[in-house]
Amino acid sequence: MSKIALITGANRGLGRNTALSIARHGGDVIVAYRGNAAQAGEVVAEIEALGRKAVALQLDVSEMASFPAFADTLRDSLRKIWGRDSFDHLVNNAGHGEFVPIGETTEAQFDGLFDVHVKGVFFLAQALLPLIADGGRIVNFSTGLTRFSSPGFAAYAAAKGAVETLTRYMAQEFGPRGIAVNAVAPGAIETDFGGGIVRDNPDLNAKFAGLTALGRVGLPDDIGPMVASLLSDDNRWVTAQRIEVSGGQAI
Repeated sequence: MSKIALITGANRGLGRNTALSIARHGGDVIVAYRGNAAQAGEVVAEIEALGRKAVALQLDVSEMASFPAFADTLRDSLRKIWGRDSFDHLVNNAGHGEFVPIGETTEAQFDGLFDVHVKGVFFLAQALLPLIADGGRIVNFSTGLTRFSSPGFAAYAAAKGAVETLTRYMAQEFGPRGIAVNAVAPGAIETDFGGGIVRDNPDLNAKFAGLTALGRVGLPDDIGPMVASLLSDDNRWVTAQRIEVSGGQAI
């Protein structure tokens, strides 16, 4: 029986790459997206072209009150498409960044980051836990910025630090059901994250590349396949870990 992964923010960036990587590894995918249905549909089509099953479901991870209804929609989709009442892997990828010094960060910016990256991860896992199969997996996306610092990312990194702590608690509490929980922490990546701050800013790109042992910043193809590998049976004994995927940034 094929494994089914639900990925938040799977219509673009690292979420999209992760979804396609999982499909290439033989898994089926639930593409959760916030606002671009056309993009999500394209990802579904790409997954289906790889011979896997997929469906796109709308979800705003900052709207915790919507999670029970989303769980109902998910349950219906699982039964209709897969004839199942559960899925196997939850990948909490959705998120955004704020490039603002501490002295200029507004309360609204701070709250927005924690709503998406911390409360969203916490309460989505809570809402979907009854639907996650025993022996399943949860991957929470963190960031290299919890280990090293770069001016302007304080609030974002603080939120991701909370995610790393939450990951360990999830691993402990969900362990009796055989559910492994880990955090994946990318370094600087060339995507549209933060308005393309690393991808489109040559000076910042060169700065991070110069701090990286392998001599460049990361690409989506450096991250998605790693997550797909982490979800494989070969990594069934890995849990409660923070796994940095940064090419050796700031070591």
